[in-house]
Amino acid sequence: MTNPTPPQGERLQKVLANAGLGSRREIETWIKAGRIKVNGQLASLGCRISGDEQIKLDDKPLKPARLSAPERQVIIYNKPEGELVTRADPEGRPTVFSRLPRLKSGRWIAVGRLDINSAGLLLFTTDGELANRLMHPSQLIEREYAVRILGRVTEDMLKSMVNGIELEDGPARFEHIVESGGTGANRWFHVVIMEGRKREVRRLWEATGATVSRLIRVRFGPIVMGNRLFAGRSRPLEPDELKQLLQAAGLKDEKRAHRTERPAPSKGRRQKPAGRPGRGRQKR
Repeated sequence: MTNPTPPQGERLQKVLANAGLGSRREIETWIKAGRIKVNGQLASLGCRISGDEQIKLDDKPLKPARLSAPERQVIIYNKPEGELVTRADPEGRPTVFSRLPRLKSGRWIAVGRLDINSAGLLLFTTDGELANRLMHPSQLIEREYAVRILGRVTEDMLKSMVNGIELEDGPARFEHIVESGGTGANRWFHVVIMEGRKREVRRLWEATGATVSRLIRVRFGPIVMGNRLFAGRSRPLEPDELKQLLQAAGLKDEKRAHRTERPAPSKGRRQKPAGRPGRGRQKR
């Protein structure tokens, strides 16, 4: 029995992601929506290309130079509450992309999301393959959040969230919960989760009857936001940080990293950085 001939070319969504047009997941939604054509025909999710095809996005041709992979850039951004992780909002609300440094080629791809009422660490990259790996559940990359809870929290509530709770989209759990202090009716906790499902941290707490009054992401994998990055500001990753992030994603540093120029200070009142409440005892 002869071995089957391996498929030729690369998957369309991978090529476009590597070119920095978006994450693989984002591009897959474009294909499903009929926004991409290959040689005049609507593309499908199984489509592979060799590099000689004519590709159009929203009926606009993508030039070969546009499909070449840009230099890998990765920045960390401290998202304030009230901003959306989207390129444009029909209601005119502020978006994270309006504050990012401008690029000469490619475009910024958000590594995951934070909802409008959440704040803290967001990573952006021009490398679609890196973004895809960092978001893929198989990589088991930790996300750490500082959560302020209004009201009483019991030992049984904490144990249930570590053991696992059935949500509407499947079971979910925290890897760790660390009590981090607080005064009055507000108490802070640090939680670690391995997934990036929509509003998963909030939904886990709410399933126990708790009220989340503030949510800040403070770490993504090996990257820690720290206390020096003010809300609404970004900075490029340091070489050691980038190396650790690539290792977490299972990628080699075969592309030369490019250090992004720091963005000019935004106008208006200077905001304080989102602090990281102190750690305390840990629930496992």
